[in-house]
Amino acid sequence: MDYQKLAADILKNVGGKENINTAWHCATRIRFKLTDEKKADTKTIENLDGVITVVQSAGQYQVVIGNSVGQVFDQLADQAGLENKSSSSTETPAEKENLVNRFIAFISGTFTPFLGAMAGAGILKGLLALFVALNWLTTTSGAYQIWYAAGDALFNFLPIFLAFTAAKRLKVNQFVAAALAAALVYPAMVTVASKSLTLHFFGIPVIPTTYTSSVIPILLAVWLLSYLQPVLDKIFPDAVRNIFTPLFSLMIIVPLTLIVVGPIGSGISNLLAGAVSGLYNFAPVIAGVIMGAFWQVFVIFGVHWTFVPVMMNNIAKMGYDPLLPILSAAVLSQAGAALGVFLKTKDKKQKALAGSGVVTGVFGITEPIIYGITLKMKRPFVCAVIAGGIGGAIIGLFQARANSFTLPSLLALPTYLGKGFDGVLIGIAVAFFLAAILTYLFGFSKETAIAAETNNNEVMSPIEGTVIPLKSVHDEVFSSEAMGKGIAIVPINGNLKAPVSGTVSAVYPTGHAIGLISDQGAEILLHIGIDTVKLNGKYFETLVKKEQHVNVGDALVSFDLEKISADGYEPTIMMVITNSKDYEVNVTTETAATDNWLLRLKQK
Repeated sequence: MDYQKLAADILKNVGGKENINTAWHCATRIRFKLTDEKKADTKTIENLDGVITVVQSAGQYQVVIGNSVGQVFDQLADQAGLENKSSSSTETPAEKENLVNRFIAFISGTFTPFLGAMAGAGILKGLLALFVALNWLTTTSGAYQIWYAAGDALFNFLPIFLAFTAAKRLKVNQFVAAALAAALVYPAMVTVASKSLTLHFFGIPVIPTTYTSSVIPILLAVWLLSYLQPVLDKIFPDAVRNIFTPLFSLMIIVPLTLIVVGPIGSGISNLLAGAVSGLYNFAPVIAGVIMGAFWQVFVIFGVHWTFVPVMMNNIAKMGYDPLLPILSAAVLSQAGAALGVFLKTKDKKQKALAGSGVVTGVFGITEPIIYGITLKMKRPFVCAVIAGGIGGAIIGLFQARANSFTLPSLLALPTYLGKGFDGVLIGIAVAFFLAAILTYLFGFSKETAIAAETNNNEVMSPIEGTVIPLKSVHDEVFSSEAMGKGIAIVPINGNLKAPVSGTVSAVYPTGHAIGLISDQGAEILLHIGIDTVKLNGKYFETLVKKEQHVNVGDALVSFDLEKISADGYEPTIMMVITNSKDYEVNVTTETAATDNWLLRLKQK
């Protein structure tokens, strides 16, 4: 689904941003307070691909989207300039982030915007090295020099790119930050540093340092700018602020960076490069086992971003990085595990997902494999960890190295040419095929194998109470089965439990709804009460987090049944299979109890 286009179409047909007083979203729908509902083209909106229906109720204009409502709303909020985007996220409100999480978020937000361009440029440099080795090009040819400039420019002027994205992350003037970085890599300054000449700034010596391709100095400099800019904004009046704040920012930060911040950053860079090199040289096999086995674990927890500046710093300081080739084993092991699942499973949906995962995995995109297959099934992920560790150990043994930064995958092979290249080929082959074999032999539990054989799912009762047909609930979005087929329960207590074993896919801030994806792929929405979103979280306590794995019967939400009813809200629980088009859904008429299934799903 093209969320950006859908959001634009919705925005246009509700009468544009001028017709929106407020907008927010709940578990399934975007809720508008429109200035004039007559300006909204309801028929057109209902026919949009991605919109289930439109409901006009209680003064709200509700566009029902389903599970993707959060993504669509974020795009709409950006396009309409809504201020309540963050407060309407489908994520559980988090406590103030600690320093480590803030640092990881900063690194991630700084590198992510141009990571694709960086990967493409790195592969181009690797291909040029391959072409020269095969005598297809010479380093003096015009084609080589032009392509090399295309591949190397981003890395040579890396501080400018980092300054621009870091400034956006730190909410300071991006163009001032880019100008600051450009001063560090200005040709005259590079020439002075290359000749080891010492400049003096009003008598203060400037240590000759080269900042091309560097990472840490510019990040420190922009961080410093984030403290200076607000001070200058307060000093200068509005009439001259746009000129004088950039003027004094450059006059202060550039010399301060060259005199103090830059040398400190370069010192940190040298220490990091030396530490990585020393550890790798001391025990390359151990380094290979650790990085090959646990890299994807680092990815899951988001801490892999802390390695990106280290690896780029290694290339800038030493001319190579020893970690990147090892990571290819970790990536290819996930692709191999996906191949094992593809060959073993009889579940059509799982087979299709695994097959596409093999293709994306060998090209370096492992998220669909991890979150859609291996981590969900657990055993294939363990098999991939084992295979990745062995493949990484082989690569470490050969002491392979990357000559340029790019995302680890088969496409990155040209960047590993040189010392240890044979070890890379052996290591990634072992990681890929061993993961496939281990997954095929040991990656399926007995229960998983039975489920794959029968293609059946049983969805248990999420709460004790009286079962009623979904069509009888007093909410047309659910009763019309526009969201999908399911069942409703009038509860007798306030303890909502997991009806399946699976992963929590959505946790809503108001606590009135939970999204689950079963281990067999069924997408389930549990919605507590009718219009209870208006309670804004009152009487609800969420007991799980997004991406958490739960088992049947685990507690999901605790709510005060009596107080919700006393406030005039129907507490009926709606349990809907939002991808019910993929299943034959059989519904039981039994009274809901924890030992009775309510829905039995069989894949079509």
